[in-house]
Amino acid sequence: MLRFSRARVLAVLAPFLVATGIAAAPALADPPAPPGTPTATPFDGISTVGPLFRHGLDQDHGCTASVVASPGRDLLLAAAHCVSGTAAGWQFAPGYRDGQTPYGVWTVTRAYVDPRWISTQDPQYDYAILQVAEQSVDGRRTALQDVTGGNVLGRAPRAGQTVTDVAYNAGIDDKPIKCTTTVSYTDGFPGFNCHGYVGGSSGSPWLTKVPGTGLTEVDGLIGGLHQGGCYEYTSYSPALTWQAYRLVLRATLGTKPDVVPVAGSDGC
Repeated sequence: MLRFSRARVLAVLAPFLVATGIAAAPALADPPAPPGTPTATPFDGISTVGPLFRHGLDQDHGCTASVVASPGRDLLLAAAHCVSGTAAGWQFAPGYRDGQTPYGVWTVTRAYVDPRWISTQDPQYDYAILQVAEQSVDGRRTALQDVTGGNVLGRAPRAGQTVTDVAYNAGIDDKPIKCTTTVSYTDGFPGFNCHGYVGGSSGSPWLTKVPGTGLTEVDGLIGGLHQGGCYEYTSYSPALTWQAYRLVLRATLGTKPDVVPVAGSDGC
């Protein structure tokens, strides 16, 4: 999800177009955000959310992932369009901030996606479960969730529900952002309006508190329609159903993992 506006893309290309004599069409500005759209704010992060690094922590991180509660205590929820191949060797840094890794760095070993993502890249199945390896903490073999805790996997939020999205825009040595806003629906996809979510925010969880339990539930993630959205102020999610639980079960049982195809166009 490279959520750059048409105007920004044309601005970047303009010098090339002029130099080569190619006439550029008038810039098409993004439509204005709905009145009252909030703006995400940087903060120090939470233990269950972090960026994914494909090429080591000295390179920019890409998409966001979150720890999802599971029997094996070793699973992440991410956007399928962020994943390619087996994802083995990718690194997850929960609570990452300013280049620091307060909850360690965890290595991805396997990926699981819905068959409909593999066959047709159906945006309603734009989610993935990533499994991470245990590591030694204070001389003991320890699972990720034992260090960070985990969010309970929920189902698609209702229209009007309030969610908080915690995300990492692509970069390095940075902080996450968060925004609390309300959900609406477009063509069967839950969505929200909040400024500030650009490339790297894909996979970031939509979190809600479960009343009377002390638990946090993840009811969505940036992805789905247009791989999360065409404009930085509107984000979408696949509508999570029982099929997402099936991926958790596959990973828990240790079934054959998937080799994930590279995502196609977002259609923006």
